[in-house]
Amino acid sequence: MKVDDELVDRIAELARLKFEGEEKESIKADMQRILDFVSELEEIDTENVEPLIYMTEGYLELRKDESSIKISQNEALSNAPSKDSDYFKVPKVLNK
Repeated sequence: MKVDDELVDRIAELARLKFEGEEKESIKADMQRILDFVSELEEIDTENVEPLIYMTEGYLELRKDESSIKISQNEALSNAPSKDSDYFKVPKVLNK
């Protein structure tokens, strides 16, 4: 697959980013290197290789998820750049 300006523009639009000039060329080159590497990986023969569930030999036991810092709603909203009553107000990102 060849990475061209149209593909970079489309991906940038989906990610709500904008690239121009030298930055766009750099992104295009990086994307091409990534796709070339993935193409190399696709050529590797993995027919007799068992799939891995975990990257390590044993199972990693995770700690219990516990909240250690408790702040009030007012404290959480105190540094918000924009708020509406009891909620954070964020810019609209989807156009419908």
